[in-house]
Amino acid sequence: MIIVADSSCDVNKEIMDSINIKEIEDKINDTLSIDLVPFKIYVDGTEFVDDKNLDRDKLIKFMHDSPNPIRTSCPSPGEFLESFMKSTTSFAITISKELSGAYNSAVTAKNIALEQKNKFIHIFNSKSASTGEVLIFLKLIEEIKKGISNNEIVNNVEQYISDMKTYFISEDLGNLIKNGRISKINGLIANILNVKLIMKSNELGEIELAEKVRGSSKVFNRLAEIIESTNVNFSERIAVISHANAIEKALGLKAKIEKLRFKDIIIVETNGLSTSYVNDGGVIISF
Repeated sequence: MIIVADSSCDVNKEIMDSINIKEIEDKINDTLSIDLVPFKIYVDGTEFVDDKNLDRDKLIKFMHDSPNPIRTSCPSPGEFLESFMKSTTSFAITISKELSGAYNSAVTAKNIALEQKNKFIHIFNSKSASTGEVLIFLKLIEEIKKGISNNEIVNNVEQYISDMKTYFISEDLGNLIKNGRISKINGLIANILNVKLIMKSNELGEIELAEKVRGSSKVFNRLAEIIESTNVNFSERIAVISHANAIEKALGLKAKIEKLRFKDIIIVETNGLSTSYVNDGGVIISF
């Protein structure tokens, strides 16, 4: 069995090290491997490969210095296919198909693989990114550990995705403006008036505005209130917070939501692709 995720999935070394691969392999009577296939990020012609060797500080500096839109290139079908050919059973997790072509690349690879060999392959459209993909990864591991059928795993994880919620705050709107995620006029007004935007992923996996908040000191308090107002059963949910060079903000948000008694609150750093979305100082949360 293999789990494949694109590099929008901000799984870190601590999470990877916490997985007892041997225990899972004994349960499923099969080997288990995990592949992360990288996006590529282009800033004024300079290519950054979003893998373990990425210099994120250099990427952030280049983004700050560039007046031009940041371009990204999703993993190719060939990269997904290489992973799918390693096992008879594959599960893949991609960034929302509304934000990138990664999902379609994975589906193309799946179709090619199924023509060549008898395999089970399922592609999970996260309808999210970053922290959302981390949660799906953790849920997938949890379901695999149960030793249930592949179809049961798919049903349980797809239901989990439909219930998941993702919000983010971008301290610097530059990349969102340059990439057309928000209008230039709204972005400039927000910057001039010190209005902070709380964004969210909707049920289709599109980015939309959740709320406008005046002032940096208030925006995380309001985000905590929005999270509390969702009235989900927090005791059954894990929250994952990802930050782009903003550990104090991430810790502050964690402190504000601890009263909700999540099953666990995990903090990770953004990989390159997530950093290119929320920019330096951005924070993302999924639960």
